[in-house]
Amino acid sequence: MKSYEVNFDGLVGPTHNYGGLSYGNVASQSNSQQSSNPKEAALQGLAKMKALMEMGFQQGVLAPQERPDVAALRRLGFAGSDAQVIERAAKDAMPLLVASCSASSMWVANAATVSPSADTADGRVHFTAANLNCKYHRSIEHPTTSRVLGAMFADQKHFAHHAALPAVAQFGDEGAANHTRFCRDYGQAGVEFFVFGRSAFDTRYPAPQKYPARQTLEASQAVARLHGLSDDGVVYAQQNPSVIDQGVFHNDVIAVGNGEVLFYHEDAFLETDKMLAELQAKLGKCGGNFQSICVPRSQVSVEDAVRSYLFNSQLLSRADGSMLLIVPEECRGNERVWQYLQSLTSSGGLIREVKVFDLKQSMQNGGGPACLRLRVALNQTELAAVNPGVIMTAPLYGTLTQWVDRHYRDRLSENDLADPQLLLECRTALDELTQILKLGAVYPFQIN
Repeated sequence: MKSYEVNFDGLVGPTHNYGGLSYGNVASQSNSQQSSNPKEAALQGLAKMKALMEMGFQQGVLAPQERPDVAALRRLGFAGSDAQVIERAAKDAMPLLVASCSASSMWVANAATVSPSADTADGRVHFTAANLNCKYHRSIEHPTTSRVLGAMFADQKHFAHHAALPAVAQFGDEGAANHTRFCRDYGQAGVEFFVFGRSAFDTRYPAPQKYPARQTLEASQAVARLHGLSDDGVVYAQQNPSVIDQGVFHNDVIAVGNGEVLFYHEDAFLETDKMLAELQAKLGKCGGNFQSICVPRSQVSVEDAVRSYLFNSQLLSRADGSMLLIVPEECRGNERVWQYLQSLTSSGGLIREVKVFDLKQSMQNGGGPACLRLRVALNQTELAAVNPGVIMTAPLYGTLTQWVDRHYRDRLSENDLADPQLLLECRTALDELTQILKLGAVYPFQIN
């Protein structure tokens, strides 16, 4: 039976703004308080989805969340009508209003961790929504994320959904941004690769000194247990604490993997040789041939990697067995990174082609091509069981671009977040979107 890796890209929400909320994310902090363009952001993301679909890749779309999150503000003590809640938050606690308006759910690499049926004990595709406990503005996402994923992957015969891990520091979970999977074929058993920044209980693991390590070993282990993964099908690796302190807040900022290939920076991990040997041995037992591409620090520094988002790229397998790397425009704008990529593709190695996309609106908030997509490996039967409304097609692309044109603003500043009308615009847009994507009632305003 044929199997696929399906990329479900996050649709940028109507409140996309530069709040500078993510400490440890260089781009997010450096562009704080600038005016954003939600319409352009959504259209840039949709253009990438359409392009990948036209290249022959399976492509889906994942809906944004309701923002501002008035219910979250009510839990923090703001009362009255929805408009009054927003007005009082803007007057008394503007940072909380900014957090409640964040469109960060667009980066669906953080939405969940996904294990395909070939790896799990019960033969179903497993989803665990990420608690994103490190940042308040992201920690409020997982209830809606769970409902949206449940509406997309509803057939319990094929799909299993788990609630987010306990929302405490010991189980900080950032989803697929710290997880990838290696396999010879998407439909065959593979090796799931969990990368953590620190251990909550074991002091033998060093921790970063400047920025927080968002993913714990204990969270990764819990997800592996929930998904019914075997010990032979899992490898755990620790991020290098020094690169976290240089702005590598997730593993997908310093490494990307797909199929049998890991593309990573020389400074990405601790005990790299041991980790590579374990990946090679375990994938070999699955019939695979693990291969790695190490980018030397002498050619691309960690700073260049963070600023260009070289590794926050999509590594895609093509029908002829070669690999395609999808990178942001910022890679072409960095002389050292672009020179490295030219030498990489001209060498006749595993990665044969690089395609560049303009994702400036997302990049300025700290998310590149890989942040915008959640990968789900599905066989033909499972793909047929996915809600068809969320699978990208040419007609759906046209419908969604028209929807964005109708509902999105082309400029948004911090002061605009205090406008109660923005909430009404967002709800009107999302109510229509759930009908377009055939999701049913998934948002709080539709349920309560």
